[in-house]
Amino acid sequence: MKKYDRIMAATLLLWLIIAVGVLYFVAGESRKEDMNYKVEINWIMTNLVNQSESAAAGQSWEDRAAQVDPSGLQYVKSVSFLPAETGTEAERLRDFFRNHNGVHSTVYPVTDGKRVTGYVRFDYVTDAGSRRMLWVAMGGMLAVGLVTLTVLWYVRMKVIKPFHVISNMPYEMAKGNLAVEPQESKSRFFGKFVWGLGMLRDALHDSRNKALELEKEKKLMILSVSHDIKIPLSAIKLYARALREGICESEAQRDDMAVQIEKHAGEIDEFVKKIVNTASEEIIEIEVADTEFYLRDYVNKIKEYYEPRCRLMMTQFDIGAYENKLLKGDMDRAFEVAENLMENAFKYGDGRRISLTFREEDYCQIIEVFSTGTPVQDKELHHLFDSFYRGSNARDRSGNGLGLYIGRQIMLKMKGDIFAQRTQDGMKFCLVFRT
Repeated sequence: MKKYDRIMAATLLLWLIIAVGVLYFVAGESRKEDMNYKVEINWIMTNLVNQSESAAAGQSWEDRAAQVDPSGLQYVKSVSFLPAETGTEAERLRDFFRNHNGVHSTVYPVTDGKRVTGYVRFDYVTDAGSRRMLWVAMGGMLAVGLVTLTVLWYVRMKVIKPFHVISNMPYEMAKGNLAVEPQESKSRFFGKFVWGLGMLRDALHDSRNKALELEKEKKLMILSVSHDIKIPLSAIKLYARALREGICESEAQRDDMAVQIEKHAGEIDEFVKKIVNTASEEIIEIEVADTEFYLRDYVNKIKEYYEPRCRLMMTQFDIGAYENKLLKGDMDRAFEVAENLMENAFKYGDGRRISLTFREEDYCQIIEVFSTGTPVQDKELHHLFDSFYRGSNARDRSGNGLGLYIGRQIMLKMKGDIFAQRTQDGMKFCLVFRT
């Protein structure tokens, strides 16, 4: 807000400086115009007086005034003389002193040293059009300045200030304060943004509650399984001690103890599987909307997100031809799967080429994501979608081995599928969508 206020103040100061400069220029031009026509009048009047004092003194003032040629002058357009003798007609007097349309006039008296003998009238024009244009420009600049300041003030009150109010909300949510409510202004400039913050807050709140519930269930499960394991574990210890100390004398008794040990070991194995399954269920707690979306929108979203990145990394990114089909599933979750495949292509591929191709099979739309690089081994191929599994080509790269696992769970929840294929020069992952 302070920076924006400084920008507004600087804009106002600059506008005032320009306005004062233009006003000073207009005033100077007006004074200059006033002086220009006076210079011409004084020059003509001086010549007329000089003629009256020269050899042409016998010539009347009226004749001398009539001989003035104004064609070479810029401002003065005509010169006329009115004698002051008694008996001059009233109509002629009124006409002499009356202003005519489009011109200005000024009258100078003529004396013989003792009395006024007549009057010289000068009709002149000024650069009123230029002056008018300057004033119009000044008014236009004033209007532009007021509109600019009004817009800046409106943006401050309706955009900057409301955003400043909600800008602290992500910071509060990052600290764990989920009680803060997103405040939307009446103008609703940030309607979608505020709505998204509200959804994010609700999602974080649900995730927190779900995490607490899972933590509680995990502790209860650990306590329960720990108690259940103690019984077969104690029996195994007992039978093992009996075998070590030779308590069982007959072969039949030793065989029976071995059977019991195997039985209790199987029980422990079942408990371990239960723990693993429970952990897996916690990982795939994913909600998928049962909706539909167009293939073109899906491809455009991938293209918009990854084409600039491929260009930056100098990776060839090809998108094949396809028919715009209506696919069944969750657009956001489907993009999450594609996002994981593209990230894996950047991480494990050689960066030469990534391509999307399309084909139809058994009323399903198949999207193939191919990236060049070293493919995984045959024995690893069927483990790629297992949780926490990482192939031999991922040893020196960060990751947790859950991306493909979660992607497959998402596709299965949308009643689709995903599978991988090795090729001669890379890896191909096929997404199967219902149409």
